[in-house]
Amino acid sequence: MDEEELRRILGKNIKLFRVRRQFSQADLAEKANISITFLSNIERGNNYPQAGTICNLANALGVEAWELFKDEEATDEQINIIDRISEDFIKHVNLALEAVYRQYKA
Repeated sequence: MDEEELRRILGKNIKLFRVRRQFSQADLAEKANISITFLSNIERGNNYPQAGTICNLANALGVEAWELFKDEEATDEQINIIDRISEDFIKHVNLALEAVYRQYKA
């Protein structure tokens, strides 16, 4: 394993755990005390965070830090499917909340 592959695995797993917990990048960045841009670069494998940031990300995601480095979590195809399902879920929740809001506002 080389450094590029390690960054790719780390980024893929952070995104996977983030999506599973239905966190936006903004949610996770805030919880881990980093910028959204930095998180986005980590998830794409462009940046590698320091140890303290890895611990903050793991704590925010509710996992052990070592779990962020496992190469067995999910394939890119599985992550894409999770992304689509998560986006659809969020869209439907927002529509339902808007309907409830309109009902109680009237």
